[in-house]
Parts: sequence; structure tokens; C-alpha cells
Amino acid sequence: MRIFATGGTGAIGRHAVPALVAAGHDVRALARSEPKARQLTAQGAHPVRVSIFDRDGLATAITACDAVINLASSLPSTASFIRPSAWDECTRIRTEGSAAVVDATLRAGVPRLVQESVAMIYRDNGVRWIDEASPVDHYPIATGNHAAEANAHRFAAAGGVGVVLRFGLFYGLGADHSEQIVALRRRHIGTTIGAQNAYQSSIYLPDAAAAVVAALSAPSGVYNVVDDQPVTRREHAAALAAATGARPWVPGPGRLARLFGDRTTSLTRSLRVSNARFRNATGWQPRFPSVREGYLDMTAQIEASRRRG
Repeated sequence: MRIFATGGTGAIGRHAVPALVAAGHDVRALARSEPKARQLTAQGAHPVRVSIFDRDGLATAITACDAVINLASSLPSTASFIRPSAWDECTRIRTEGSAAVVDATLRAGVPRLVQESVAMIYRDNGVRWIDEASPVDHYPIATGNHAAEANAHRFAAAGGVGVVLRFGLFYGLGADHSEQIVALRRRHIGTTIGAQNAYQSSIYLPDAAAAVVAALSAPSGVYNVVDDQPVTRREHAAALAAATGARPWVPGPGRLARLFGDRTTSLTRSLRVSNARFRNATGWQPRFPSVREGYLDMTAQIEASRRRG
């Protein structure tokens, strides 16, 4: 297939682009700078210099493609995560940017759109499993995700195949927060956020990239893309300890993170999310069933990189 992708140099994009190329697809990808264009070229993609807000430019770039994959985002740094204003650009990309992508895709007559979203928009469900029919929540930093999903549904209503992927919390090389968590844990500093018995649904970036490829055969709809085995915050901490060989001497912030209200709600709620619908629809299966295996692979890659460098 001929694919046009946005966000190809982001956390998931840097894994998804080479996965798409390896699957035999002809990939064009949006590039905002020359270094990013070189990165895409090195991965076997064709960089396209266009703004995500430029409907005319996008329509030209998308013409003759078989699918558009919108992975564009601009997550704030871990240090600025709790500042509402830090989310302004991310919200704009997910609202105005996704609208421009859908408009251009419809204008170009491309039959399929894949839109990134997040599983963190579900309401806290305690120990109960969450599927795509479970109720979602509306809080300030989720505004962009709801807008992006609405635009994908608008594309499907116009006759296209619109696929929404609700990813779990990314971890792996390229996900800055998870790299920082691993680095802190090596210094015996813990970063547990929320109650110890609350569930966290994650997805290892290589498995998320494989899901993007699989989404090219999925029917229209919303799909959860998470590990097979969500773990509690306590189990997550144990997985990190096993992978790094270091237990925390300085834990935190735990339940205190709730004091920040809506600014941390996406990270403190209990989300035991099921990926069954996507597995059944596409045959996709994560290589790493949980963070227990994923963090071991991630730390092995970090060590290998250090030896090479």
C-alpha cells in the first residue's frame, strides 16, 4: 500500500515508519525540518515538507495514497506535564491538525484513515476490565483526543474506513518519560503515581508499531491497543526493579499525585484495558505480553546502546 503518515519522527512514529516499510509499504511521511527528513529517509520513507495545518498541501501530498496514518502529537516534557498551558500545542495538533488531515484525506479520495488516540480517556474502572464500550471521561488534557476521534468518525461517516487506536501508556526507547523512569530507578528513586492497587495499561513501542501496521486491515471502529496483561502500580514497580536490578529507596509521589486533580487524572486512575477486540479483528498480538517482559527488553537495548557508544 502507499501510505502517508504524520508524526513519523515521534515516539511511536520512529518505530511505526520502519515497521511499515518492513511490511512492504511505500511510506511518505511529514517532515517539519531537515534533520527529521534525513531520519525518515534513513528509515526507508519519503519525507514530505508540509504543515499538518495546511489542507491544500496535505491534499497534494496524500493524493494517490491508499491510507493516511495520523500519529501527530506534541506531548509536553515530564517536567512540564502538570502545567495546563504545556498542553496547548498538543491540543491544537489533535484538534485543528486532525481536522485538516481528515479534510485533506477526504478531498484526495483516500479510502482509509488511522487515527492515534489514548486509552487514558476511559473512566476509572477499578479492578473491572475495560473494553471499547466502556464509558470515557472528558477532562482538559483529553480534549484533543476526543476531537481527533470525532474527526476520524466524521471520515467514516463520509464513507471512508476510519480506525481509531486507543493506545495504552507508551514505554520503550523513544518514550522520554519511560527512559527517565528507568534512569531514576537505577538511582533507586521510585516514580509510582496513584494507588498501588490501581491498574495501568501500557504498550511497548515496538508492539504499538506492529499494531499500526495491523490497523491497515481493520474495519472501521475504535480499538484498544494495550499489553495483554495490564498490571497494578505495585506490579509495575516490581517489573522495573527486576529489569534494572534496583529497588527504590526514595518512592513517590503515590496517592499524593491525586492532589493535582485533572492535571494527573490520566495517570492516577485504575485502567484495566482489554485488547481483545483488536486482536480478534486483525490477528495482531503483542510480542511482549506485559511490562515484565517489555522492561527487560528495553533495559537490554539501553545497555547494548551504551556498549556500542
